[in-house]
Amino acid sequence: MAKSILSDKKTNLFIILSGIFITNALIAELIGGKIFSVEKTLGYDPLNVPMFGDFVLQFNLTAGVVLWPIVFITTDIINEYFGKKGVRKITFITVGLITYAFIAIYLAMRLVPADFWLSVFGTDENGAPFDINYAFQQVLTQGLNIIFASLVAFVIGQFVDVYVFHRLRKMTGKHKIWLRATGSTLISQLIDSFVVLIVAFYILGGWSLSQVLAVGTTNYIYKFLIAIALTPLLYVAHYFIDRYLGKENAEALMEEASQESGESLF
Repeated sequence: MAKSILSDKKTNLFIILSGIFITNALIAELIGGKIFSVEKTLGYDPLNVPMFGDFVLQFNLTAGVVLWPIVFITTDIINEYFGKKGVRKITFITVGLITYAFIAIYLAMRLVPADFWLSVFGTDENGAPFDINYAFQQVLTQGLNIIFASLVAFVIGQFVDVYVFHRLRKMTGKHKIWLRATGSTLISQLIDSFVVLIVAFYILGGWSLSQVLAVGTTNYIYKFLIAIALTPLLYVAHYFIDRYLGKENAEALMEEASQESGESLF
């Protein structure tokens, strides 16, 4: 009976973590087409520090970066308790669901709009004719580019995160959770920050390489700072998970995850 209860708790924990992981990953993909100004959002003027040729350092980020740190932190928690197999399973499930969203959005764009829907909005705030179908197509087309690019970066980043995490765990043992979790996140997000922009905006979107480097650098600076700022959440998560599973069971689960993961990337 006790073993059955523990098994149920492990299953429930994996479902909850998977739900957090998938929800944030999918939403991040869908909103990633918007580029926003951090400075203006906070009420300040852009920094405008010259870098990479004609471009300047401003904190102009893809909206998706707001949620990706949560995805990578959840990856580290799954990594800790369920090992490489757990991360690989949820990664492939998420890729499948994001691909499904990609197909659904593409099919929606192919649907012929109803005549009355085209005139629902009439004019924009300046009185100019507003083509809602054109806006719909343009926003979602950019979203599709982001989704495709993010899938490439996501898979690469996840496996790099797993690999670095377990290499650091072998060095630190059960101690220094912050080092293996934050360290693996910082390395994997460095890759993610530039791969997604190169594919989505340089290869598919017509950006110059200097613009990609400028936005990628600011994206990574943001992710770097957020990853460090959110590190205490790892300890909060460990506290509640250990209480839920029981300290001994939680440690046994982490040890099992560590032994099964090995050093192989895949």
